[in-house]
Amino acid sequence: MTGLRKAVFLDRDGVINVDKGYVHRVEDFQFLPGAPEAIGLLNEAGYLVIVVTNQSGVARGFYSLEDVRRLHDHVDVELARYGSRIDAYYVCPHHPDHGPDGRGGECLCRKPLPGMLLEAAADLSVDLSRSFMVGDKLGDVEAGLAAGCFTVLVGSGEGEAAREAQRRGAAVCRDLMEAVAVIAGAAP
Repeated sequence: MTGLRKAVFLDRDGVINVDKGYVHRVEDFQFLPGAPEAIGLLNEAGYLVIVVTNQSGVARGFYSLEDVRRLHDHVDVELARYGSRIDAYYVCPHHPDHGPDGRGGECLCRKPLPGMLLEAAADLSVDLSRSFMVGDKLGDVEAGLAAGCFTVLVGSGEGEAAREAQRRGAAVCRDLMEAVAVIAGAAP
């Protein structure tokens, strides 16, 4: 698969920023310690850095896709202060129990499904077999595995999710900076 690029897919809430529940306003956004620097290291290592985030608050009517875009614009400005960047954002605004018609519905992009990763790979010429998915929930690991990526679970400690992630072949790390060290050592 020559000519294809390698990427690190990042979940957003709980990996890049503090997960305060339905984060969509600039004033509620707070980077996790070391996250901007870790993203910069991924940029320097030649990875595309792609955020893949479930945002069911859109389907629930808590906020709009435009609110999510505004927040991501803010993230880009703040990351630039560190010399870091996100190359692309993919957002799943769906929820199986909620939707504009009150019925909800299924989609192909909501993690643990791999739709956002597959779409990004097609759009950006990504070699999934040389790429990584980093998330803070087992659903992130499942999406990465389903897409054919190496996977890393962060922030979960030694609980059941960490044990299950390890059983499925994922690395388990404290935070994104530690995940970057694992990625550097495991890069195919």
